Amino acid sequence: MSVRTPDPYPGWLSDEDLYEARNRLPMVYVEAVPVRLDPLGYVNEVGLLLQADAEGSMVRTLVSGRVLYRETIRAALIRHIEKDLGPLAFPQLPVSPVPFTVAEYLPSPSQTGFTDERQHAVAMVYVIPVTGECEPRQDALELTWMTPEEVLSPGVQEEFVGGRGALVRQAISYAGLGR
Repeated sequence: MSVRTPDPYPGWLSDEDLYEARNRLPMVYVEAVPVRLDPLGYVNEVGLLLQADAEGSMVRTLVSGRVLYRETIRAALIRHIEKDLGPLAFPQLPVSPVPFTVAEYLPSPSQTGFTDERQHAVAMVYVIPVTGECEPRQDALELTWMTPEEVLSPGVQEEFVGGRGALVRQAISYAGLGR
């Protein structure tokens, strides 16, 4: 049984073509760390998605997904934020589409520290403030807003898979917070 969200653009690549592409090419992804800001622009909450993995275990993750052929980075970010957080999240995209970091996922453990057993993927990662009402959709069972301190706690960090805990730590540091 698959716990993955069906591709909303089934004409892009068939499941077989996607499998073949993943075995031959790095895939391009965007990932977003949703945050809430206080009136001075400081991060006071980080939004984490809770999902079931393929084995049925509960894991924390971020907004993420592939960049489609002929799709801009901005359009991919908006599409995935809306897909995961709902149409009323009202994300505030950065002026420049330069990510705060790039994560390279490999199918097996490597020096990058990021893994995705399905593929070799390169993800541009962004901190994205959201101002609207967020409702988890698609694969997500829950969206939890936590303080940066809560996100950095060992218990929450253990809930991430594939190295995404490190991405969240980097995002909090990038925002000028953390230890």
